[in-house]
Amino acid sequence: MANMLQAKKRIRSNARRAEVNKARKSRIKTFVKKVELALEGGNAEEARLALKEAQPELMRGVTKGVMHKKTASRKVSRLAKRVKALSA
Repeated sequence: MANMLQAKKRIRSNARRAEVNKARKSRIKTFVKKVELALEGGNAEEARLALKEAQPELMRGVTKGVMHKKTASRKVSRLAKRVKALSA
């Protein structure tokens, strides 16, 4: 257990941040899942719209420090590639 006041405060703030970050990650995963479900269903238009909603959500995760920029870019790229293949 921490003894210093600042260490105790840091434990409390870390717990708060972890909760917020967990919610953000969950939200991102939900948006990505919507794209994947549309892809599995074979609905190109729905998949395209879902990707359009998921992309800013992924990038927002980057700006908030929840995920790395290249990770988000890779996810967007792979989803876009699958949506494009379905449309063609």
